[in-house]
Amino acid sequence: MAKGPILLAAGGTGGHLFPAEALAHELEARGWSVHLVTDERVGRFTGSFPADAVHTVGSATIGSKNPLALARALWAIWRGVRQASAVIARTKPAAVVGFGGYPTLPPVYAATRRKVPSLIHEQNAVMGRANRALAARVDAIAGGFLPQGQGAFAGKTVTTGNPVRPAVIEASAQPYLPAEGSAPFRLLVFGGSQGAQFFSDAVPAAIKLLSPAERARLVVTQQARADDAERVKAAYGELGVTAEVSPFFTDMAARMAASHLVLSRSGASTVSEIAVVGRPALLVPYPHALDHDQAANAAALAAAGGAEVHPQSTLAPGRIAELIGALMNDPARLAKMAAAAKSAGKPDATRLLADLAEAIAARKSVETFRKEERA
Repeated sequence: MAKGPILLAAGGTGGHLFPAEALAHELEARGWSVHLVTDERVGRFTGSFPADAVHTVGSATIGSKNPLALARALWAIWRGVRQASAVIARTKPAAVVGFGGYPTLPPVYAATRRKVPSLIHEQNAVMGRANRALAARVDAIAGGFLPQGQGAFAGKTVTTGNPVRPAVIEASAQPYLPAEGSAPFRLLVFGGSQGAQFFSDAVPAAIKLLSPAERARLVVTQQARADDAERVKAAYGELGVTAEVSPFFTDMAARMAASHLVLSRSGASTVSEIAVVGRPALLVPYPHALDHDQAANAAALAAAGGAEVHPQSTLAPGRIAELIGALMNDPARLAKMAAAAKSAGKPDATRLLADLAEAIAARKSVETFRKEERA
């Protein structure tokens, strides 16, 4: 007989939904009934979500300073709270877990009003606005990169890490083997949907500045926007550099494991996967990221010694060429960075997050949970 249910609140983007989906699979394997509470915008992401039921609750983003727009947003959120309260009254969940973004505000806020155990998960090293609004009210906070024991909510924050895909766990079994001498050097470049254009422009121009011997060693895998892919591919062809360029790679985890160096943005999922697989990285935070969360995520991995962080504004092609060239010719340093990255990885993040959700559902305190985890 299934336990539960536990309501998982996630919406807005696939980035918020993915850790919720990972937790859902784990809770389902433990015998829990899982329900998803989301908004109407993420229907395309929910096809593979292992939920016994999906509940749609209204919400809105508070982004405008226009008084009328703000009033409409607050009214939409309040209507969502009433809808979520009705879902909670009907399903009687053991706990409600939110994953950030404004669609999680109504269900998690409704849970706190009805004294249902509640937990929020924050992917980034800087808490997003929706989670900040809920942090004082919930029973526990799970952090992907949030530092445990620090900040206003230190007493109820547990650094679980961010759940990663099964393919990433599989790829993490592949040890890092440095490329020495004239051996091929595999460079993986990707920038996400918002940040790839910079790499499309800058990286081929940088590789053009490497020595002929360095270019001859390079094997590049680069994710580029569909609009840019052909010209990036042509640029590498003119340079005689072996390269695969595509808007999307289905086997990105395996390509990461095969790489000698990663050059990428620093979204929470990206940094978490680099750490779990254990690969050295040059991280370039997306400069327009909300709350500068990418810079904070990158700093967390750099502090462990697994990455270097370089603001985009400092990265002319000549500088990128210097960075790549220096690391290509220092395999011992790359191996040390790979080991440091792996030491910072949390491959058991999904298990820890599920353990915390179960503890909250049992109305245990975070302090009790920490003691039991240490035992």
